[in-house]
Amino acid sequence: MRVAVIGGAGYIGSHTAKALARAGHEPVVVDNLSTGHREAVRWGPLHQVDIRDRAALNAAFHAIRPEAVMHFAALAYVGDSMRDPFAYYDTNLAGTLSLLEAMQAADCSRIVFSSSCATYGVPDRLPITEASPQHPTNPYGETKLACERLLHWAGQAHGLRWMALRYFNAAGADPEGEIGETHEPEPHLIPLALRAAAGTGAALKVMGTDYPTPDGTALRDYVHVSDLAAAHVLALEHLVAGSASRAVNLGTGTPHSVLGVIRTVEAVTGQAVPHEMADRRPGDPPELWADASLARSLLGWSPRYPSLDQMVETAWAWAAKTR
Repeated sequence: MRVAVIGGAGYIGSHTAKALARAGHEPVVVDNLSTGHREAVRWGPLHQVDIRDRAALNAAFHAIRPEAVMHFAALAYVGDSMRDPFAYYDTNLAGTLSLLEAMQAADCSRIVFSSSCATYGVPDRLPITEASPQHPTNPYGETKLACERLLHWAGQAHGLRWMALRYFNAAGADPEGEIGETHEPEPHLIPLALRAAAGTGAALKVMGTDYPTPDGTALRDYVHVSDLAAAHVLALEHLVAGSASRAVNLGTGTPHSVLGVIRTVEAVTGQAVPHEMADRRPGDPPELWADASLARSLLGWSPRYPSLDQMVETAWAWAAKTR
């Protein structure tokens, strides 16, 4: 299938473009390159378009004629969303509405959407299932939830067929070393810890040490980016088979604290991770980890790289290659 990969020059989008090509599909990237990287587009052509520009997006879809869409383009940082909610609603929600309208005009009715565990907010119980209440605690999570509801109603009104993949914390890099995580500024824990260990970055700030967790730092479920990419291909196949639209969690079900991540980085790299304690980041829940049994039963998805060690090892190899 020819698949328009929206945001395919970014971290998860580029890994998914590779997975699509490996599976025999034709990925065509649509990205405005505001945070993505042209050099990450290696498995198909690039259309440099902002999805909020309907005329340009319509022209791109007319040229691509996609049979399906995978949608990664979004602003995705909790702290930033607390400071600038307008930007998050504009890019994430208005951008998704523009994309769905362009899909309808192009007679394309299948989409796999990059959602987030941030739609759940502070969970009432753990692990988090797809039936858990969704009460986001930040504008990022709110916009992802609003997009999920938009997909639902587009399905009701226009026959859109969709999968929303609520993934937990993406980590790691392509095990073959072709692509990896490259953000500037870098907001994510593992690459920041690796930079601190390598001496190429500042001391790591541990954001919050008074959470109600065993060591006082936040607990998160990390999932390898290549496993996320594989899940997107399986979700596409699920839609092609005529199966029902729905949302699914993607995670390993194993929580790791911030201090636990630091210990793993030190063990993998053999280097100390300079770090300092800081206040909590607004909008962050204390604990998030997944029950991903539905993804396993519905999609046949099982992580190939489930251990935190594997995620850190591939991220460290990518960091060594790029620094």
